Amino acid sequence: MKRSRVLMGLLQGAGLASLLLLAACGKHDEPAAPAAAPASSVAPAASALPTPAPAHTAVAAPPASSGIAPATTVATAAAPAPLAFAKLTVGDAVDKSHQVTRAGERFDADDHTLYASVATVGSSTDATIDATWRYLEGRGQLVSKISQSIATDGPAITTFQVHNPDLWPEGKYTVDITVDGKPAASQDFRIGKG
Repeated sequence: MKRSRVLMGLLQGAGLASLLLLAACGKHDEPAAPAAAPASSVAPAASALPTPAPAHTAVAAPPASSGIAPATTVATAAAPAPLAFAKLTVGDAVDKSHQVTRAGERFDADDHTLYASVATVGSSTDATIDATWRYLEGRGQLVSKISQSIATDGPAITTFQVHNPDLWPEGKYTVDITVDGKPAASQDFRIGKG
């Protein structure tokens, strides 16, 4: 009889401990805020990273006789990498994803539209990329300056274009790229023969 009371007490204690553990699990959980979709003025190459599900860790109490403290697990999320310049490509044709398909350093005077594709990696909610086109034979004469704000969560292509309905003056040109006002790349090219 004494044995059955002890067994009954142990079962009731174990049941109570189980209920307490279950009740404590998720007691302070707050619903995860939905991830905001990135606004993108960038080519479709930008991809959104999935939002990780919140981690829940329940720590079980060690056996009373062990004398060992329970281990604590801390889950941390890696911070996204900041936006960084990756590559500049100048050419006279682009594909659907706005990447230059015919890159070059020399173009014909009747290539009316030229493109500069800027590849970036990392993420940003409000970065500005500038492309400044200059005609170097004309003492650095400004041809075009274009700014584009981007928001991206991964690799992206931002493409700038200059268009001349007439023939381009022959000579040496350059396009300078800045990211948030800091020089990122520069590429010289020629138009015409020689």
